[in-house]
Order: sequence, then C-alpha cells, then structure tokens
Amino acid sequence: MHRDIVLGIDIGGTNTAIGAVTRGGQMVWETSIPTRAGQKAPKLAQEIFRVCSQWFKDNPEWTVKGIGVGAPNANFHTGWVHNPPNLNWGSVDLAGILGDLFNLPVYITNDANASALGEMLFGSARGMKHFIVITLGTGLGSGVVVDGKLVYGNNGFAGELGHNCIDFHGRQCACGNRGCLETYVSASGIVRSAIELLGKRIHPSPLRAIPTEKITAEMLYNLALDNDPIAVEAFDYTAQLLGVSCANVAMLTAPEAYIITGGLARAERLFFQKTKQYMERYLLENFRNQIKILPSGLKENPAILGASALAWNEMKANGEDNV
Repeated sequence: MHRDIVLGIDIGGTNTAIGAVTRGGQMVWETSIPTRAGQKAPKLAQEIFRVCSQWFKDNPEWTVKGIGVGAPNANFHTGWVHNPPNLNWGSVDLAGILGDLFNLPVYITNDANASALGEMLFGSARGMKHFIVITLGTGLGSGVVVDGKLVYGNNGFAGELGHNCIDFHGRQCACGNRGCLETYVSASGIVRSAIELLGKRIHPSPLRAIPTEKITAEMLYNLALDNDPIAVEAFDYTAQLLGVSCANVAMLTAPEAYIITGGLARAERLFFQKTKQYMERYLLENFRNQIKILPSGLKENPAILGASALAWNEMKANGEDNV
C-alpha cells in the first residue's frame, strides 16, 4: 500500500536538514548533510537527490508528492534564491534545479515563512487565520499570515520585521543599515545589550570576569535565572523592544497571536510575559487583551516540518495533492 509524503528541506549555512512528512505532520524519516557553503547550489541539489533516491529505493511503500524548501533569501514567486548570506551561490533557480532532478513540484520560501506554515498546519497556530511567527536565533525572522494565507507581498520578500528600523542612529546591521530590530532582539543582539550595560552600570556581575567575545545568550539566560542584574536588564530591554515592535505590527494586521520560535525563545520564562506587558502598553485600547504570545507547537525538527507544510499547503491550494 502506497502512502503519501512530501520532502521538507531546510538549507542552512552549515547543514541541510531533509525529512519525509505525511499530510498529518508525522515525520517518517529525517537526515542531514553538510551544506558545504563554498560550493555552488547544483552540487548540493545533486547530493540531496542522491540521499533521497536511496531512501526512496529502500522505502517503496511511500509515495512522494512534492518538495518544500526553506532557504535564506528564497523567493516564493520565482523559485530563485538571491545571494544568500553565508553561501557562495550568487542568484540561482533552486526550485528549477530540484524540480528537474526529482521531476516533482517544488515550492520554496525563507525559513521564517516556512515556520509560519508549519505552525498553521501542525503547531500552535492550528485553527488560526491571523497570526505572526517570529524566529529568534542569530537574527530575527518573521512570517505573517492574514486570512489563512502567508503574506509574500509584491516581490516575494514580505515579512522582514527584523529589518524594521527602531533607531536611526543605532547599531550597525549586517544588511548595511543602522538600528534594525534584529541587532537588538536576537541571540547576538541581547549579548550586545549586555556588553553595553556592563559599561553603563556599576552592579557586580560574573559577566565582568568574562571576556566580551565569550559572552553568549545562553550564559545570559542562566545568569538571569539567578537574578544577575545585568542579565535581567538585558532581557527586559530586549522584551521592551520586541513588545513595542509587536504592538506596531499588530495595529496593521490585528493578529490573534504571535508565535515565538528559535533559540532565544527557550528563555520563555524570562521573556514572553514581559514582551506581552510591553506590547499591551503600546497598543491602542481597541487592540488590547486580544493577542496571545505563544511558544512553538512544533516538537520535532521545526525547520523540516515548516518546509513540508509549505509543500502540503501549496499542493492543496493548487489541487495537486488529491485531497
């Protein structure tokens, strides 16, 4: 008996995660391969095809219906990836290359958009039509869903909350601008805040004995749990800036919830309640006490689940999944 799956592929700067996922969100296989950032995209595509072909051969009971891909700087409308950071690709038609190899429909978007679809189909946003996913890792990504549809915008790149400017004279961002939200609200951003606070405050702190280049977000989390004043203030400042930004965006889209995922989201105890308090403070009255802030509902590999949700979602919309 044949059972239907899609492939979910998440391309990172170091590793590429691959999985086979059923319509209901069950992951029946997962693996990862080195991305090898210095090589061109067709080489990676061929390696993905080789690994998957072997699994298809060993597991003939599964029928692959399509492929979803999460990749940096991926354009849903065109299938191209444009000058992804940390990858020596230039601009490349990744969906076209994979489609030719597998002879299957291929859908592609960035990792934050894929996360939003994963939450909608399999996670915390099931049953919601209006929500925003914010991914907090080294940077800040976001995916916006309105009326049950991911917002791609005219150019395919909508949803860049991380590059909203919150301070014209603020921190330099890797994108070339100053004061982008992700330079403050991210794992690297909270470390920068803590280092600045060490220079502004006189509080004793174990951080003063640590070289600044050795300070990590995880270290700050553990110190904040022990009520270290510098770490606590760094988390509070980060929550304030995220809360204000959530309020600003909420008054444009009126979401039911923000779903916060990624490494920094593990600091839920320190972070979520404060973010909600700041958000409520800056909302108009008719928006208050309506918007939840939730953790991810994706327990297995969320990047693979998100990419596979993209494929299932688009095949359903196009009538290609035999539903």
